[in-house]
Amino acid sequence: MDRCRRTQQLTPISIPFLIVCTNIEIEVVSGRKGRSAINHMKTLFILFLALGTAAAGNAQAWFTRTGHVWFFSSAPLEDIEAHNRQVTSLLNTATNDLAFSVLIKGFEFKKALMQSHFNENYLESDKWEKATFAGKIADPAKINWNKPGTYKDVPIQGDLTIKDVKKPITSTADIIVGADMIEAVSTFKIKLQDYHVQIPSAVSKNIAEVVDIHVEMQYKKK
Repeated sequence: MDRCRRTQQLTPISIPFLIVCTNIEIEVVSGRKGRSAINHMKTLFILFLALGTAAAGNAQAWFTRTGHVWFFSSAPLEDIEAHNRQVTSLLNTATNDLAFSVLIKGFEFKKALMQSHFNENYLESDKWEKATFAGKIADPAKINWNKPGTYKDVPIQGDLTIKDVKKPITSTADIIVGADMIEAVSTFKIKLQDYHVQIPSAVSKNIAEVVDIHVEMQYKKK
């Protein structure tokens, strides 16, 4: 809680978002998630400050820490799939900004050896612990946050950062607006080379150069 107060002194931040920050800090500490979890939350808070959402006096913040991000790679010799259900994300329906942060070590593979190579050799998760996305709804007219329903192909754009490399991402999302929950599903593709992910030639036929990323979020209001 003290960390949030100190941030308020340094940054012009709205009371509604300060409450969100305070609640997150209390829940993380009381849940004994450890230092990495607290740093994980700080990443999201800093992302939202960068987006400018915290300055919105009428901010409507929605939150999840159990988002699901998974990827699929189809190559001639092997299909690879990994899931992460520990994704933290924030959505601001007043400004249409959104952000999420993914702990790289949270991805689970069917093969333990592949998981080890993924963390140690490809994503180097000891050095770069997280991947982050910061973006927004590109066409707010496509969705009415005050009207429950299903909104198809809502355009999304933003920046995805992996291994400290930031690249623009453009995609669409299917969004379900409910009374007490917002669900969002999106898929996009990335080139591993764009994020300096080096694949040894010996296993190049096992890993695709382009990977499908799937994002599924269920937000609740904070």
